[in-house]
Amino acid sequence: MADPTARLLALLALLQTGPERSGSDLASRLGVSARTVRHDIERLRDLGYPVDATRGSVGGYRLGAGGKLPPLLLDDEEAVAVTVGLRAAAGIAGIAESSARALAKLEQVLPSHLRPTVDALRSSVERAPENNDTDAPDPEVDAASLQAIASAIRNGEWLRFDYDGAPVLVEPYRLLTWVRRWYLVARDPQTDEWGTYRVDWMELRMPTHRRFDPQPLPGGDYTAFAMRTIAVSGWKVHARLRIDAPAEAVLDRIHAAVGVVEPVDDEHCILVTGADSLDTVAAYIGMLMMDFTVESPPELLPRLQLLSERYARAVAGSA
Repeated sequence: MADPTARLLALLALLQTGPERSGSDLASRLGVSARTVRHDIERLRDLGYPVDATRGSVGGYRLGAGGKLPPLLLDDEEAVAVTVGLRAAAGIAGIAESSARALAKLEQVLPSHLRPTVDALRSSVERAPENNDTDAPDPEVDAASLQAIASAIRNGEWLRFDYDGAPVLVEPYRLLTWVRRWYLVARDPQTDEWGTYRVDWMELRMPTHRRFDPQPLPGGDYTAFAMRTIAVSGWKVHARLRIDAPAEAVLDRIHAAVGVVEPVDDEHCILVTGADSLDTVAAYIGMLMMDFTVESPPELLPRLQLLSERYARAVAGSA
């Protein structure tokens, strides 16, 4: 490859993909000598790219981590995939703004031959409303909070925050996003109890920088655990209902994160469910198509009464 600039870009692309590459492999792929490869590696370093080298028969070159993010080279398929991914991420609370900025930068430098593909995706793909399961607005999560929690998880450090006005200290293990909400699965080191916390309800305090010895989650499945516990701790309001049906019948009609079912006898069970408002609870209870009694909260009863009167008027008007 005679053109030095084109060769340098090709070398950078090789270093950005795949594992460590030997000097002979790079020379063969670029059609140059090993000496030219070494010269081009130094040029990349002068431009701020952190190229690491290891000596020996199994040594080679790889692109390392530097003090700043260097420009990335993407092939055509990667550029389209990242563009589509950023468009989807632009609808996620907490990273919507940063995703939109990254998308604008990428679309500005897209090659002309890729623009028809990206424009076709933009014009033919619609984003359906996702907030169709509640009457509450999507919660906003600060991207800096997500970064701080993720860093604590990665570093194995205790996380301190205020939750519903109370101070909390936990061992953080996983972040989970579900129906436009972010959750943290964590363990209380004092009680040895595992729990799920809504990130938009957390007010982070100063980093502890105190490491902990990770403990295994019973069952090992963080997502399954979160989905079970969201029903009783991840909603703004909760209701306890006595259902006139077997527990198995109720479980067949609800999602695990919507409610926890406790058998009473062969014909009755208790459903503990929640939502972002009692109006949503009232509407979804009817979808069970089963008789029930409200044990708590009493504020749910007027909403059920209102719905029953509206349904009755609808029936009377259609008769």
